[in-house]
Amino acid sequence: MQLIEIINSIEKIAPLAAAASWDRSGLQVAARREDVAALAVCLDPTPSSVRNALELGAECILSHHPLLLTPVLPTRLDDYHEVLRLLLVADVPLYAAHTSLDVNGRGPAGWLAQELELRNLAVLEPTSGQPFGDTLPLGFGLAGDLPSPLGFEAIVEILARHLDLSTAALCGPTPGTIRRLAYCTGSGSSLLPAARAAGADLFITGDVKYHTALAAEISTLDVGHHSLEEEMMRRMCRLLQERLEPLEIFFVPSRSPLRPLVVS
Repeated sequence: MQLIEIINSIEKIAPLAAAASWDRSGLQVAARREDVAALAVCLDPTPSSVRNALELGAECILSHHPLLLTPVLPTRLDDYHEVLRLLLVADVPLYAAHTSLDVNGRGPAGWLAQELELRNLAVLEPTSGQPFGDTLPLGFGLAGDLPSPLGFEAIVEILARHLDLSTAALCGPTPGTIRRLAYCTGSGSSLLPAARAAGADLFITGDVKYHTALAAEISTLDVGHHSLEEEMMRRMCRLLQERLEPLEIFFVPSRSPLRPLVVS
């Protein structure tokens, strides 16, 4: 399949024009090849993920996070240099769908809303851009009503089917009955006031800061930056498999860099 066809399909789901101004979504590393037989999808373009993708036969790699937000000359023998070396030697392009993917609540970024069957959806931080098929605008984070009220334990049970909650942390008031829920994949600590304004009883995100936790006025569950986005990219992989058949597309799983501390 032509590389340009793959990029066009990615950008129908993750519109490049809608990415944040500070972001570096889009082509990260160019290649001479024009035809691609296998596409790998991953969360982070780390040496480990890129090496695994290449060993499995990838001829193009799609990551969520960019290689770097601020490109620099490869003057050090670090992970950045190693990823460049791996890609350039193999002549494999790298494309990142970062905030361009995050802002589409009707795409894989909306997976938790779909899983919980949330209704009356609202975007926590709308951005400029056209809505996808209905009145839901592009933007970061979603809030919605559960089909029926659930206790916090029931929510955690649903999350545990898809996420590693070993490093999750709770802050704010003790959760009670949850009727309306908000969440943001990745680092959504700054959207806590918007989640409260949207009427959420519980906010789920990653990277909640200490002082944000101190001042949290609604129950907030920090599941880690990796957790929600790993599942998002797994679902992005499935969606591309449907849209780009018969191209071989596979997911390269990863682990959170944060590990629970085990004290003997």
